[in-house]
Amino acid sequence: MSGFIPHTTREVEEMLSFLGLSSIEDLFNSIPASIRLAKGDLNLPNGASEPDVLNAIEGFANSNRPVTNNLVCFAGGGAYDHDISSATKALASRSEFVTAYTPYQPEVAQGVLQALFEYQTLVSRLSGLPIANASLYDGASALVEAINLCAAQNKNHVIWMSQGINPSFRTVVDTFAAGTGHEIIQVPLKKGLTDWTSTTGGPPGTMIIGYPNYLGIVEDLNPTIHFAVANDIRVIIVYDPLAMALLKSPGAVGADVAVAEGQAFGTGLNFGGPYVGLFSTKNEYVRLLPGRLVGETVDANGQKGYVTTLRTREQDIRREKASSNVCTNQTLIAITAAIQLSWLGKSGIKELARRCYAGTEYLKKQLKESGHAYSQFTDAPTVREFAIRTPIAVETVVERMLEEGYLAGIPLRSGFEDSDVDGSLLVSVTEKRTAKEIEEFVNALQRVAK
Repeated sequence: MSGFIPHTTREVEEMLSFLGLSSIEDLFNSIPASIRLAKGDLNLPNGASEPDVLNAIEGFANSNRPVTNNLVCFAGGGAYDHDISSATKALASRSEFVTAYTPYQPEVAQGVLQALFEYQTLVSRLSGLPIANASLYDGASALVEAINLCAAQNKNHVIWMSQGINPSFRTVVDTFAAGTGHEIIQVPLKKGLTDWTSTTGGPPGTMIIGYPNYLGIVEDLNPTIHFAVANDIRVIIVYDPLAMALLKSPGAVGADVAVAEGQAFGTGLNFGGPYVGLFSTKNEYVRLLPGRLVGETVDANGQKGYVTTLRTREQDIRREKASSNVCTNQTLIAITAAIQLSWLGKSGIKELARRCYAGTEYLKKQLKESGHAYSQFTDAPTVREFAIRTPIAVETVVERMLEEGYLAGIPLRSGFEDSDVDGSLLVSVTEKRTAKEIEEFVNALQRVAK
């Protein structure tokens, strides 16, 4: 089986001659020889037929243990094992949506633009804030863009960020801040709650808090919001969009910007992505909004239409003047989320949240009745996940539970060093978990602790 070579030998010689080079290898002279791969370094096998390649790839894939087949998932932490309706899968896979086309020409993109407009409307309703963009890459990138917006608005680059934010999000923020001049001050948790009183440094321009936080705890945000308002501080709330069916929205609580990971609505776990970032804010910050914004208008014939609007914020502007350089988004995943939310409806979303909450409370009850081997880290209110202390090393529990057929949860290690929750296990319950599965899960936890 030969490789595909797009250029003839003569064409290659002509291009090299034009560049003043004698060989293709000369193109890479700027790379030090000590780190440059030479021919044969990769030790690649010979080419193979398509059936042989497929068999090899299937062999690799069979070493995985997908949660949809043979693992019962009690892990969460921002990525959740939810049911996805067949209608959502069917509609989201339509060729009109599965396209790389950017909808800058409204005359040929009304379907995609209207779907994104509906997505924005749904995100606005969930967050309680009037302006939502057409999505960002994921929850972490949405948080980064929220920091960018707040710092641009009040010119204060000191950021107080709760340790209760997803540790992966915090890592992304730290990476971003290293090149932008933002000063990120992490505010520690104390008994699962953000201890703002322990913070030194500032004064901050922005405060970031989870709602619920990464441990699943619903913190009382009123004191935080009152402090922020009194000191002219912007507030970013990183929220769980499903939990908003049971809690006050970020906008109602007092957020300036609300961001979230939208994976729970119609997207599988997918080994970490692609996901979708939800972003919404107040009207007065619309000119600082990152990403695309779809608006409703009327055409020359008086008919309703949809366009990407306020594009001078970032699309039609010099790079250094843009509100953000995120000129793309997760259109297909955003539309999938809109379809799933529309399929569920208002009552369906509430029922879904209630079932997650009920399952979580049932798991707490079963753990309590099973003895004292495992205990809740705190009795603070939660929605769909909580942390438990383990009688043996948390990594050992997770490893042994895998042998029992469970993805038991997330060990709280990285990002929680020197915290009283370090070494605990974060467990989550979705509507997919039955009472029997929860009971068997608790029994398995007892077995692996011995």
